[in-house]
Amino acid sequence: MEMVGKKLVVFLVLMALVFEGARALTLCNMTDDGLEACKPSVTPPNPVDPTAECCKALSGADLKCLCSYKNSMVLPSLGIDPNLAMGLPAKCNLTPPADC
Repeated sequence: MEMVGKKLVVFLVLMALVFEGARALTLCNMTDDGLEACKPSVTPPNPVDPTAECCKALSGADLKCLCSYKNSMVLPSLGIDPNLAMGLPAKCNLTPPADC
């Protein structure tokens, strides 16, 4: 039984490290704070216009990289509607990549 307890502690420590690391992740040069600033604009059912903070974060993002996620399950798993996300650059007066 002691071995199971040790394994559980190791598992919990690893999960805590993974969770903490995930909070500090960036996605295509957008920090967690930038993603959070834009989330209300890309979350159904009632998306809002992007804030200045969101547009600033998006202006520093790698838009071509972000476009690569439009058909993946990553955005929906984060609660982000890919169609709303792909329309966000235009709402921030940014030019999306031509092949996006």
